[in-house]
Amino acid sequence: MKKWGLRVGYFALCSLASFGAFAGPVNINTADATTLAAELQGIGPALAEAIVKDRSEHGKFETADALARVKGVGARIVEINRANILVSDPAAAKR
Repeated sequence: MKKWGLRVGYFALCSLASFGAFAGPVNINTADATTLAAELQGIGPALAEAIVKDRSEHGKFETADALARVKGVGARIVEINRANILVSDPAAAKR
């Protein structure tokens, strides 16, 4: 019984630890607020709306680091999400 409980606990821990691994690359210059909130860790609905608003008022983000110009998005959030932040579509970058 004890081993079974450890296995269940281990499975639950692995499931929670890999939760962020399901986030996918997202183009911060074209994604809507719902997509930004779903794909980027530490970005909730309100912050995602602020990103979209900033983008419409100040133009595209040239780099992932430029996302930090949005109030509430700090260097830590950018760093956590760096692998999933795109500023252009992969097909467009190859042209």
